Amino acid sequence: MPKPEERPAARPHDLILESRTTLTVTGVQKVLHCSPESAALETGKGTLHLAGAQLSVTSLDLEAGEAKLTGRFDALEYTRTAPAGGFWHRLLR
Repeated sequence: MPKPEERPAARPHDLILESRTTLTVTGVQKVLHCSPESAALETGKGTLHLAGAQLSVTSLDLEAGEAKLTGRFDALEYTRTAPAGGFWHRLLR
């Protein structure tokens, strides 16, 4: 009988915001987008949406799962990650 695929262990996810101008995020899996006004990072805990001004990624290490951003951070918000398989997979389960 074949073994079910094992998921890799989720990395720890933390945020360190210093003076609303420097943000360190761990547990980053992917940068979805980054512009001077907004950014979105995929993490093991959902998608992290950032809003502000003059935002930029100053360092990114996806192997370590760490991103550092600078700018003025006005809002940080999480949205849930969609379950794997999409609509039909969830419907037929």
